Amino acid sequence: MNLASKKAIQNLLKKYQIRLSKRLGQNFLVNKKVVKKIIGSARLSPDDTVLEIGPGIGNLTIELAKKVKKVVAIEKDQKMIEILKETLKDFKNVEIIQGDILKISNFQLGPKRSSGGWWAGCSLISNYRVVANIPYYLTSPLIRKFLEAEIKPKEMILTVQKEVAERICAKPPDMSILAVSVKFYAEPKIIAFVSKKSFWPQPKVDSAIIKIVPRQFRVPVSRRFRERFFRIVKAGFSHPRKQLINNLSKGLKIDREKIRNLLLENNIKPEQRAETLTVENWISLTKSFHFVVK
Repeated sequence: MNLASKKAIQNLLKKYQIRLSKRLGQNFLVNKKVVKKIIGSARLSPDDTVLEIGPGIGNLTIELAKKVKKVVAIEKDQKMIEILKETLKDFKNVEIIQGDILKISNFQLGPKRSSGGWWAGCSLISNYRVVANIPYYLTSPLIRKFLEAEIKPKEMILTVQKEVAERICAKPPDMSILAVSVKFYAEPKIIAFVSKKSFWPQPKVDSAIIKIVPRQFRVPVSRRFRERFFRIVKAGFSHPRKQLINNLSKGLKIDREKIRNLLLENNIKPEQRAETLTVENWISLTKSFHFVVK
């Protein structure tokens, strides 16, 4: 069965009496070249374990299963599970899980219990890659979820909205909270842009394939440091068009003169704007603000 065929997808949906959900962002890849590009970008090996989110009808899942030791596919839509059981029936190295990836609290996916964020039947994952064509609404929370996980993936290869991919990979002077948040944890890179015509049903915007590789910190970053970091960044971006000295002073409730001195100590001009700072700038500010921001 050619799952990259629009007609084949329509026949499957008709057979199982399924109506696609806009809320779940169900748009399927029908361009074989894009699927091949995603697979190639992941640098997969026969010993790899891949976690796929939102497999849909399984067209990407099939190609992953041909390359790796195991694929764990997590699908939220119960109706799609029935289709996956048919399209993936010949692959013994694919495990299909029905569930919401955002509600899984431990990415080891241990098979201990079925409540409290654990999923019965899941296999242990401690050394894995994430490869997925994800619904647009999931992008930011999903990326943060994995980058803050106790056991992070080796890398993530995701198909996301083009505009979001560009924001994630932006550099000064065009940084955003999203770019800072991702780059604090990882190195993101756009692999390729994908036309909206590569999907069915066709979305309103183009997409991009993005690779995100988690950073290897020399010293583990404490929870307190992370909280302070994001509090400072949020204050800095509170009014993007305003100067840092104003945003940080108001947002953190710290005297302007003290903010001015701390900025100058870090070679940052008080009149600069948040979007001009690098992640390293924000990290050095967080260290300097240690005795000011608890």
